[in-house]
Amino acid sequence: MDRIVILGAAESGVGAAILAKQKGFDVFVSDMGPIKDKYKQMLDSHGIDWEEGRHTEVKILNAKEIVKSPGIPSQAPMVQQAIAKGIGIVSEIEFAGRYTDAKMVCITGSNGKTTTTSLIYHIFKTAGYNVGLGGNIGRSLALQVAEGAHDWYVIELSSFQLEDMYRFKAHIAVLLNITPDHLDRYNYRMQGYVDAKMRILQNLTPQDYFIYWADDPVVKPELQKYDVSAHVCPFAENSETGMAAYVADGQVTLPAPLDFTMPQDRLSLPGKHNLYNSLAAALAARAAGIPQSVVEQGLSDFPGVEHRMERVATMHGVNYINDSKATNVDACRYALEAMNTPTILIIGGKDKGNDYEPIKELVKEKCAGLVYLGADNTKLHQNFDQLGLPVADTHSMKDCVTVCANMAKKGYTVLLSPCCASFDLFKNMEDRGEQFKTLVRNL
Repeated sequence: MDRIVILGAAESGVGAAILAKQKGFDVFVSDMGPIKDKYKQMLDSHGIDWEEGRHTEVKILNAKEIVKSPGIPSQAPMVQQAIAKGIGIVSEIEFAGRYTDAKMVCITGSNGKTTTTSLIYHIFKTAGYNVGLGGNIGRSLALQVAEGAHDWYVIELSSFQLEDMYRFKAHIAVLLNITPDHLDRYNYRMQGYVDAKMRILQNLTPQDYFIYWADDPVVKPELQKYDVSAHVCPFAENSETGMAAYVADGQVTLPAPLDFTMPQDRLSLPGKHNLYNSLAAALAARAAGIPQSVVEQGLSDFPGVEHRMERVATMHGVNYINDSKATNVDACRYALEAMNTPTILIIGGKDKGNDYEPIKELVKEKCAGLVYLGADNTKLHQNFDQLGLPVADTHSMKDCVTVCANMAKKGYTVLLSPCCASFDLFKNMEDRGEQFKTLVRNL
């Protein structure tokens, strides 16, 4: 019986462990941190051995293969030891893909991937497709494969997940954009991050589809390095030669052979960045054979994604928006571009090597004040105090919301769009957004 070790016991790791056990492997799960009770119960119910708070070498380095959770970097000591011993390292997505013949719609990008993934899934569900949602959101792909068959999966893929994928392939691959993010993971080398994102192209065939934003300044030159054999479907805001999706005369347009049009004002998601997300979703849905009427319905009634430009409440004449998913500079830029009232911007958290220069003019134009929210706000002071806006320094969400309520005037918007990861003060970006929403509603 071959031995598989799972490093990391959260959603992806536990899903991979259950699938491996089902397929007859000798399975062991190891996590350097504490394992949540619900995951312990899942492992115990399947008779899977596990440990927490340590990595025991003798129990790990005898594996034939290791499935590594995406949050664990390749530079981690245990991973390096496994590589030195010639043990194969794969991702949960790579492992799960071996045991399903389902068609895969895979979405990556620095910004917009959760919204686009959720929108595509919504359209597929509206069409009545037997479809699962997984990857960086939803339930573990491996667990879904273990529990029952879907005809399609819509999968959000982070750069971390793409790193350890080799034979897995998309049938419809979507690359939204590439902007600086997670540079701390890639030794502050942008090309390392870019290379990870471009792995979405792996193993595409002439029967597959590759959808991408044609105006992205990074993707366009990178594509010249690759021989893409799939149907290539670029999209842009404006009609250009060769575009597979664009807007013309107020109409979202997909020319032949995908043949689709609908009024732009019927799109449920506002803002230019969401127009790009909608164009990508329309291309993916039509490539999957979903009828035009169903695609139009899905694009017009999609409710949006929690923690992404989520309207929380209007309190004392002030609008509050939760954009906790904005964990990089470009995501914050998209949010600020959508603001049409004086804005109090909440910014800060665990910096990932951010360069704030690209948003400074936009902050100066759109913002009436800045509230820094982080364990250490030094870099924010260095970058933004010079703009001459009112600023406040906070180190908890409770203090942050109180300061915002005092700083904002009637007709203002308070926007939580932090530019940074959440792990300095919060469990995750969801925890940050939930705390914000609860405190706002209690004002």
